[in-house]
Amino acid sequence: MSAASWEPIIGLEVHVHLKTDSKLFCRCPVRYGCEPNHQVCPVCLALPGALPVLNRGAVERAVRIGLAVGGNVNAHSVFARKNYFYPDLPKGYQISQYEDPLVSGGGVDIATPDEGVRTIPLTRIHMEEDAGKSVHGDWETAGESHMDLNRAGVPLVEIVSEPELRSADEASAFLRALRAILRYTGVSDADMEKGQMRCDVNLSLRRPGSRTLGTRTETKNLNSFRSVEGAIQAEMVRQAEVLDDGGEIVQATMLFDTDSGRTQLMRVKENADDYRYFPDPDLISLDLDPAWIAQVREGLPELPGHKRARFQESYELPAGDAQTLIESRALADFFEATVRAHGTARSVANWMLRDVAALLKEGEGDIEATRLEPGALAALIGLVDAGRVTPQSARAVLRELAEQGGDPEALIRERGLEAVSDSGVLESAADQVLADNPEMAERYRGGETKVLNFLMGQVMKRTQGKASPALVREILARKLEG
Repeated sequence: MSAASWEPIIGLEVHVHLKTDSKLFCRCPVRYGCEPNHQVCPVCLALPGALPVLNRGAVERAVRIGLAVGGNVNAHSVFARKNYFYPDLPKGYQISQYEDPLVSGGGVDIATPDEGVRTIPLTRIHMEEDAGKSVHGDWETAGESHMDLNRAGVPLVEIVSEPELRSADEASAFLRALRAILRYTGVSDADMEKGQMRCDVNLSLRRPGSRTLGTRTETKNLNSFRSVEGAIQAEMVRQAEVLDDGGEIVQATMLFDTDSGRTQLMRVKENADDYRYFPDPDLISLDLDPAWIAQVREGLPELPGHKRARFQESYELPAGDAQTLIESRALADFFEATVRAHGTARSVANWMLRDVAALLKEGEGDIEATRLEPGALAALIGLVDAGRVTPQSARAVLRELAEQGGDPEALIRERGLEAVSDSGVLESAADQVLADNPEMAERYRGGETKVLNFLMGQVMKRTQGKASPALVREILARKLEG
């Protein structure tokens, strides 16, 4: 028996830092990479007598998420105290929401190979404050643990999915789709490397076809797509081994060891009763004006799912190409601006999906981190279409445009990269190549048409890559067949 004999039932709890200037209940700034314990005050240090004051901007961003995923934004919600002890939790409790969350329901669309686009329903989205961070052996004295409370009080939302995911790939697709929504709406950078988006995986196994749910475990604090996928695979194997041996799964909190690729027990899982939730007496209930919620809704941008469908319909792009182009709002906007300047969506998409994507992969991965402008890319593609520069030379110019900006036509003139279109020059080069390679010419005439590529390469070498490949092919084929 193996994990393949079992069906996984997966639900995710995603913790997302909201993109605010200050913390959820105080004015301490939200910054990353600062010296430990330098972004703190009496409120987030939980000093006696300090009282929380709710950050309106954080509420607005949380509402924006709820509306973007089609959830029901509750006009009335309540902040509660979630009681548990952990060294990086200064108050001994976390201010969160429980019985009355800010958002109920909603869903995130994912693309699946068998079912197409499928909506993964959400249970709830609630607001809470983040805890601090434990640092083990990284400071002056190895072997000791220290508490960095800069993160304590940073505003979070917890986005809880229904247990409707069935594989590691689906979980990864859910997280990628959710991250795109968060970035499109501007509520979070959702950078997993910075801890701005973290995931807990709830997983149980059952026999295929069974309607009875198994006992679940929760694997905590996963901070990359790869670790989420790895943790799911590892926990599936672990639970399958226990069940196949006749054992029982114990409800527990697990950790994933990326080095060994295995999950391990952290603690026996708490239930909601263990947290002793009750309304925070220092905070009044959160009552939102429906007119204000409607105003927030009006400010939402076009969301990734709608943009993907529009790109497929308006620009006649395949689903995969459209999905790649809308993965970031900046990239999608850049594509549309380039199309407006150039006029041919398919040509622009080809350059962006191949050449621009290759440059982004080498660098920061963000079109905004380059100096490439939509008008410059459109002009460069136009010069290629007109035969004034070869694709090979244009790619060299594209790299320079991304690094330094500028006018592609001027760069081509300055670098001497204008395409050789003089038929006399190309005819002469072709004649010389054929004279130097009589055996290749005979093989072509004997039916080995692939040798034409070699002969073309020789002509391109003689013209320093400045000749139009299509024109060179035409001239060589005419001479060889004549």
